[in-house]
Amino acid sequence: MTTTALPADTGPAPAAGPSIRSRLVPPMPRPAWAGWLGALLVAAFAGALRFIGLGSPPQIYFDETYYAKDAFALRTFGVEHETVDNADALLAQGIRDVWTGGGDFIVHPPFGKWMIAAGDYLWGLMPFGVAMSPTGWRVGAAVFGALSVLLLVRVALRMTRSILLGCSAGLIMALDGLHFTMSRIAMVDVFLTLWVLAGFACLVIDRDRTRARLADLAESGRAASAGWLGVRWWRLAAGVCLGLACGTKWSALFFVAAFGLLTVAWDYGARRTAGQHRVGRRWFFIDAVPAFFATVGVAAVTYLATWSGWLFGSLGWGRQWGEEHTTGAWAALPDPVLAVVNPLRSLWYYHTEMLSFHNGLSSPHDYASHPWEWLIMRTPVAFYYNGDETTCGASACSSAILSIGSPVVWWLSVLACLVMIGWWVTYRDWRAGAVLLGVAAGWLPWFAYPERTMFVFYALPMLPFLVLAIVLALGLVMGRDSGDPRYSQRARIVGGVVYGVVMLLVIANFVYLYPVLSAEVIPYDQWADRMWFGTWIYGNATPE
Repeated sequence: MTTTALPADTGPAPAAGPSIRSRLVPPMPRPAWAGWLGALLVAAFAGALRFIGLGSPPQIYFDETYYAKDAFALRTFGVEHETVDNADALLAQGIRDVWTGGGDFIVHPPFGKWMIAAGDYLWGLMPFGVAMSPTGWRVGAAVFGALSVLLLVRVALRMTRSILLGCSAGLIMALDGLHFTMSRIAMVDVFLTLWVLAGFACLVIDRDRTRARLADLAESGRAASAGWLGVRWWRLAAGVCLGLACGTKWSALFFVAAFGLLTVAWDYGARRTAGQHRVGRRWFFIDAVPAFFATVGVAAVTYLATWSGWLFGSLGWGRQWGEEHTTGAWAALPDPVLAVVNPLRSLWYYHTEMLSFHNGLSSPHDYASHPWEWLIMRTPVAFYYNGDETTCGASACSSAILSIGSPVVWWLSVLACLVMIGWWVTYRDWRAGAVLLGVAAGWLPWFAYPERTMFVFYALPMLPFLVLAIVLALGLVMGRDSGDPRYSQRARIVGGVVYGVVMLLVIANFVYLYPVLSAEVIPYDQWADRMWFGTWIYGNATPE
């Protein structure tokens, strides 16, 4: 019989086999502190990489021209405000008064920009920090980028029950070029990624805790009739995290829907594994309906809370729309009711305008890309390029930030996802299904908008799931065994070699690309050597 080093998936109890507890919730690696130490070390390494040279280039670049200014406006007014024409230069000098008096129409929710603002504020409190500086407005992204690596280590460890594979997952994401560049710029995509991953992590923990309760009941002979399993605090926490993700970017809605279905599917499987029969009605009313309110309902309330600055102020764009359009049946409502209803009506109007903007966004851009291009990194985004540098000792120098995923990571993830598809179809393993659903939620919905202007960094929220696919596939390769000791030894050697080659390739690829990810000044020829394809230089534009 062929087995794997990964703990086996759970299913209906065989006539003779592992205990009900080991099938419901395999034990975590021991000692527990070793897993946490590994996670903290990998996250610290990721943070160090992101903080080195964080203030370079010492200016606003790419979409920082929107997000950094909006973050500072939020700190000052509670809402986004229009900026004066020379705001770039003023912000780089740390000058605060760069806003006009008008509320600005912003097409993304505010929470991600609040995180940029919080990072800048805290950085300004440091003895060595300067608020409203390039480092200040990027520090939030760097911190939360490192935290997302910590989260991924813990998620991967819990899914594989392997400290090695958990730390490997974190290291792979720490060394991915797209995650690296998005953790060093004042944009919101890394915050979106963190909150999506945090919501998923909470649901994975909830899965383990719930199955542990069922295991307790099974050991006391009560699992077959078990109903309500207690308050699902981790599921509620997942709702909060997913609400914060939606408060960062609306694309998190795809993950809310996917994860909501995933968690109730896990509940159904757990009850079947515990020996319950005809669980449909019990599962629906006790698990599925409460799960909707714990994820979608809590997420909706959390999302609304992220608009507090806009709701409780009076300066935001469209904030007075409800008061200005109180006609017909609305005018008949008493003033105390209108005081509550009108801000919500104004917010609804704002959201319809935002939706109209996104649906009509089709402006051409040299570095725009379609979803099918993301996995192969066909068209990365040139965030920054300066060909006038003279400090590299060569006749021509370059300094660049190419926002691109490490090709080794993304190209290997395609193969890993194919392995996950085969694993799920063959064994219905929950880990393969969860990873594939996460990838699908972050990728497939974008195919419904073929005319929309999109960029490769839209794929960042699905990166953790691609990395999980890689480490799960490595676990399968490393853990294959058979009854023949000689074959087992050969299999372990082959698996170890494959693992080592993959990790060395990931490290080497990042080291090679690092100069063009970090605005390092290098000879022009070295920059050109790293531009493997024409689309990496010109995007979809035709070079002159």
